[in-house]
Parts: sequence; C-alpha cells; structure tokens
Amino acid sequence: MTYTHLTTDELVMIESYHHQNISVAIIAERLKRSRQPIYNVINFLKQGHSAIDYYKRYKENKKRCGRRKISLPKKEQEYVKEKVALGWTPDVIIGRAEKSISCSMRTLYRRFEDGDFDRATLPMKGKRKPNGHKERRGKQAFKRNISEREKDYPLFKNEFGHIEGDTIVGAHHKSAVITLVERLSKAIITLKPEGRKASDIETTLSEWFQSCPRNLFKSFTFDNGKEFSNWKSLSNQHDVSIYFADPGTPSQRGLNEHSNGLLRKDGLAKEMDFNQVDQTFVSAVANKRNQIPRKSLDYRTPLEVFLSHINESDLSSLY
Repeated sequence: MTYTHLTTDELVMIESYHHQNISVAIIAERLKRSRQPIYNVINFLKQGHSAIDYYKRYKENKKRCGRRKISLPKKEQEYVKEKVALGWTPDVIIGRAEKSISCSMRTLYRRFEDGDFDRATLPMKGKRKPNGHKERRGKQAFKRNISEREKDYPLFKNEFGHIEGDTIVGAHHKSAVITLVERLSKAIITLKPEGRKASDIETTLSEWFQSCPRNLFKSFTFDNGKEFSNWKSLSNQHDVSIYFADPGTPSQRGLNEHSNGLLRKDGLAKEMDFNQVDQTFVSAVANKRNQIPRKSLDYRTPLEVFLSHINESDLSSLY
C-alpha cells in the first residue's frame, strides 16, 4: 500500500483534536490513518509548536530527500563538451561508448537542462506549421506519385540506394543548395547549383549522375517544388526512377526534412547567400554531419554505413 504524507488539513485537524483532549486512537480512526504519524505530530505540539510549524519543518526536511545531483569529473565534462562541439548528442555520447561516462543518458540530458552544458546544441524541437495547416503549393502536372514506389521496389525499406531529395533556399530566395539523403545509411550529399531555377537544378543533378556509378542509386523521391519540374529528362537520361511526395506531406520525406534542419544548424543558415559559397563549403557541412554517430544506425556514422555498400574509390565522385 502506498503511503501518503499528512496534508495541511489533516495537521490542522490533529491540532484541533489534541486541544480537545481526544485520544490518538480516535483521531486515527476518524482520519483513517495509522497511529504513529499522529503520535509524531502530537509530541511535536506538546513542545509548544503549532501545526504550521510542523508543516514548515516537514518541507525543510523534504528538501534533503532524493538523490544528490551528479557532477561529472572534469575530464568527462571536457570530453562531453568536445563531442557536443562536433555535433554529438547525449544519447550518441553514451551509446557510442568510446569513453565511459559516469551517468546515464537521461542524467546527461538533465545536465544540459540544468545549464552544465550548452542546451542550444541539442536537436531542434517543435512544429514548423500549426495543426490544420493546408498546403497550397505543389499542384503541378502529372508526376510519378510516391505510392508507386513500393510497388516498383518491394524491398524499398531495407534496400540500399533510395534517395530523398530537396533544396534549401538561401537569403532572399535568390540561391539554393540541393540536399540528397540515402535512406538506409542516412548519408547526406549536398550539391551547389548555379541558381535555383529548374534548369540549374537539372544541370547540377545531371552532372552528378554522370559521376556516379551507373545504377548505384535506384530511386529518388522529391517534394513538389517547381525546381524539379525537369524530372523526366533526368529520369530518362540516367535510367533512374523519380517519385514525388504528396503536396503538404513532408512526413513522407521525413529523413530529408530532418537532415535539412541539421544542415541549417551546422552552417547552411537561412540568412546565408549560397551564391557566395562553393561546392567545397557545402560538402564540408554535409561531411561533418556524416561523421556523427546515429542511434538509429547502432551508433555507427552515416559515412561508415554508406562505405559498407560502395567502394571507397567512388566516394569522392559522390561528394
């Protein structure tokens, strides 16, 4: 049976009964409590104190209850700060287990919440759009719908070579970066087009396809942005299946959307003019993220998983 502490109402009633010289047995019966806690209160009252004094003492004592706050040794704190600066999260630091940390993952997260570490480095939270939001974009001509993807590729969920793609836009909507994410390894590939028109996107993707081993990637799933309107020529020229998610359903490309948020956080900010940066820079941002272990990959890095499916000599052409 769970024990509950005496409430302030019960303490006041015990004090009242005590002044009326009512026995402890009767008080216990009326309050449906055991006798011992009532004896404790009455003995305290006999010393000239009040029920309020008893409650104040109880609250003061309760502050000393519970587990003491864990303080990590200095070397462990330095290690956590070093890994956080590289983009690692607490669950990755604990799960990867490259160095023993004398606390659990939950406790390490609490140290961030308490201000021992920089909380701003933790992953983003919250919704981008409110409930009930209706998407008004993406109503374009016929495209291959995402529903056809699993029919064409029955092993889609466990097969290497399926890409989710999108663009992230720079300052004043005048520049863009193409982001591609391989679903099985979660490896991110970033490409820098000359502009953000459909012709610019087509040219950059076509050049990248030519540098890839043929048929390494089986399918691509994009959103409904107009920048991908030249998809048919890409599909026919490079023999790759291209699909499109339903309008207003970013969850159908959830990995890509999440990866875009990480890239924004790591260096491709909304206020940045991507016309002022080159391919080397955007590749470096993606490469940093690809070398951070992921819990969903059993604490391996996306790069490690990606390399297990391709030859290392092909990696430079992909990045």
